[in-house]
Amino acid sequence: MYHKCKFDLTLETSEIKKVPAMNISSFDDLLEAARQQAEPQRLLFVFAGADLPADASSSQRERFLAGQGGALVPIMYVDKAPDELHGFKELVEESGQFGRDWQIVFAAAMSGTGGLAPTSAAVEIALQGMVEAIKAGSLGTLIPFDRKGEPVMLG
Repeated sequence: MYHKCKFDLTLETSEIKKVPAMNISSFDDLLEAARQQAEPQRLLFVFAGADLPADASSSQRERFLAGQGGALVPIMYVDKAPDELHGFKELVEESGQFGRDWQIVFAAAMSGTGGLAPTSAAVEIALQGMVEAIKAGSLGTLIPFDRKGEPVMLG
């Protein structure tokens, strides 16, 4: 189920776990890596659009109107088990049912423990943490994909 973004929760540092680095160069790589993990995974997605801040300068406004710049604004989020998705096209089609236009989707994976998937409460906290990280511009642990499913370098 897709949720509109709420902005009142933050990720507790006790919920953050370091995992070995993986080479993810496509959405399919992300799905495959999640499916190969020993513990059950949840894939976390936050969809974001671009918006122009109210205090933008005239040059920033011009760039934004030309399709460049702006601030990333989280719009909605969802979590999925790896076996619930067959590819990026399916995620795009499903997200389109909610009538929200997005430019980038940020992805992360959350591991369960002891053979159990992460709880709904833990997933919600992690998704809210992703929303806050996007708002703060702290994108280091998130994988951004454009609408075609291609990884994006933000900078």
